Amino acid sequence: MTPTRRNIELKARCSDLDAVRRSAEALGARDAGVLHQRDTFFAAHRARLKLREFGDGRAELISYIRPDTAQARGSDYAIGPVAHAEQLAAVLTHALGTSGIVVKTRHLLLYRHTRIHLDEVAGLGRFVELETVVDEQSDAEARAELDAVATALAIAPEDIEAVPYVELLARRITPAG
Repeated sequence: MTPTRRNIELKARCSDLDAVRRSAEALGARDAGVLHQRDTFFAAHRARLKLREFGDGRAELISYIRPDTAQARGSDYAIGPVAHAEQLAAVLTHALGTSGIVVKTRHLLLYRHTRIHLDEVAGLGRFVELETVVDEQSDAEARAELDAVATALAIAPEDIEAVPYVELLARRITPAG
């Protein structure tokens, strides 16, 4: 069984990813490259479930549970590598149905326990996502690191998003009723 992991995370809209990248580098973050990701979300009931494809043959199945709040929040997740993404997607779609697809380009920077994602999301725009991994430190220590990084990157509270990209896309596509 894949062990469950935990992080403290925060996502915010961003008008200038280059400025945030420069701030992250000034903080001491190291560049870990650019990723192209296609996330297919399935209509799971207990947790969010997505198949992430990287466009180079690699893929992983990710399940996560976290509250939808416009602040830093804990997220419990599990990740498993996938050998046959197309077939798995077909099986999961058959069993659960899909709730959306998110396509993004992600520039990844690493600082201490924090992954800094500079995301360009198709149909939504630019975002900064911070994920501070909880491993040998406590939730409180991870939250303090995330808060320090968010402050250094000048993330404004009014730019924070509570829900995943897939739900932001659904709101954009679905007429208000």
